[in-house]
Amino acid sequence: MSKTTIRPKSRPKSNLALCSSVRIIGGQFKRRQISFIDADGLRPTPDRLRETLFNWLMADIHDAVVLDVCAGSGVLGFESLSRGASFVTFIEPNIAQASQLKRTSDTLKLTKTQVSIFNATAQDTLAKLNTAFDVIFIDPPYALNLWQTILQMIDTHQLYHADTLLYIESDTPLDALLSDLKITALKSVKVGQVFAYLAQFSPISTI
Repeated sequence: MSKTTIRPKSRPKSNLALCSSVRIIGGQFKRRQISFIDADGLRPTPDRLRETLFNWLMADIHDAVVLDVCAGSGVLGFESLSRGASFVTFIEPNIAQASQLKRTSDTLKLTKTQVSIFNATAQDTLAKLNTAFDVIFIDPPYALNLWQTILQMIDTHQLYHADTLLYIESDTPLDALLSDLKITALKSVKVGQVFAYLAQFSPISTI
């Protein structure tokens, strides 16, 4: 009589087992690692491009109030705090990644006077905010094609002032879209397949 071998069911991997990490490259948290979950559309801004971005922002990031619209790993917001920003608002719809942002904030010993985390979509959260930010990061999952929606909502809800700087990252040129929305590209660069812009709304928006 043959014996039947009963194999235990495999356990699903937790999000913690599927974490990757990215490092902060400058400021007080330099070389600290930030963990983030492996999820579709979640891809931190590469080190080389991040160095370019914060060179662009060098004169403006200190004491800045920052909005990270599609936070993902949170590295742009945490890098901003590392380099002297006073407050960062993170928006992240994925509940596991939003929890990871909170863990990172706790690990870096940041407080509620420095960080706010919204676990919701950009569309839902932008409609509820009432602050004019100094720096706004817009780096949505490319497949969702949210650039126009996000920019229009930032304008509609007046989440910027005359000197607000927008950082916009995409996988396709956005020059025509920015022109249509009356947004001026101050600087731009292409790194690999990524297009990046530092931009500002026109003084009088006509969106």
